[in-house]
Amino acid sequence: MRLAILLSGRGSNFVAIHQAIADGSLQAEIVCVISNQPDAPGLARARQLGLSAHLVNHRDYATRTAHEEEVLRILAQAEPDFICLAGYMRLLTPVFIAAWPHRILNIHPSLLPAFPGVDAQAQAIEYGVKVSGCTVHFVDENLDAGPIIVQRTVPVRDDDDADALAARILEQEHIAYVEALEKLRTRKWRIEGRRVIFS
Repeated sequence: MRLAILLSGRGSNFVAIHQAIADGSLQAEIVCVISNQPDAPGLARARQLGLSAHLVNHRDYATRTAHEEEVLRILAQAEPDFICLAGYMRLLTPVFIAAWPHRILNIHPSLLPAFPGVDAQAQAIEYGVKVSGCTVHFVDENLDAGPIIVQRTVPVRDDDDADALAARILEQEHIAYVEALEKLRTRKWRIEGRRVIFS
């Protein structure tokens, strides 16, 4: 399984995927890492690990389309089976998504469809839910709305603030992303509506 990683920040989910590959719990290869941020710690980490690491700074391009064209060019050369968004803080256009249908994965720190968008952990605290978690899903044209691959739950404690909840969810994110990739690699699957059905 060939994986491309897109990240904008520390890339902790990228590091977790790389560690799972290194310890043998995920049979995969990271064929490229792309960041839109020159100072992203995840990009520096990818370079330290000797991976094919690319900076495509969105500020260097006049339009979103031009920026995405360069990202797509790198991806075409790398030939990944799946593209993993690991804290990539750019909304992908329908053109980009159409180029890789049902091959772009994202992870979101809530049990979708609850609390899409930014600050999901704070949304969960404010709403008063007793259980939150994370969702690995395929990316489609709508925000945090694609077919769900894996979810993991996290209890919300009475004394939680958004940061405390986020830290516990992040631990489960690292497990869930690897689990989702391994299921896609080893199981037959199909999409029915917004469901990913494994057989």
